[in-house]
Amino acid sequence: MKLLTLLLSFSIGTSAMAQMSNIKLEAIIKSTADTYGGDSGRWQFQINETVFIMLTDSTNNRMRIISPIAEVASLDDDQLKSSLIANFHTALDVKYAIAENVLWSAFIHPLRELSNEQVKDAISQVYYANVNFGSSYASTSLIFPGNAKEEESLPIEEEGSGKRKF
Repeated sequence: MKLLTLLLSFSIGTSAMAQMSNIKLEAIIKSTADTYGGDSGRWQFQINETVFIMLTDSTNNRMRIISPIAEVASLDDDQLKSSLIANFHTALDVKYAIAENVLWSAFIHPLRELSNEQVKDAISQVYYANVNFGSSYASTSLIFPGNAKEEESLPIEEEGSGKRKF
């Protein structure tokens, strides 16, 4: 019983030490970005001239990494539709999102549960979703099964049955 209590105490203590924090995030940004600035929990940085913003809310255990792509008014319907399809197949852990009339690539996640590697991967995915907008719309080389043509084919309702045929 003492061994079990000791093991539980150790695992709880270890997981508490491994929690992501603003201090750790700033160190990751500093080691990853070409330039960065801001205050704890609110950073702006650049990688290969792509702008990023990272925001955290420690109280509510939230964080987001976002990168502006374009003003929505400059995009056509096909680009917007392709970004929605990409959210299902090729954007993976990031999503295309619209806020304040800007299209963003965005990663939103609980803060404390993140590992250093997950943060680095998230920055990479936000970057690639941004630079691949308009072409592959991909955040990684991995593509979730399916394709855009399948998404365009909607279920057809069988005549008079009230049921959809798939």
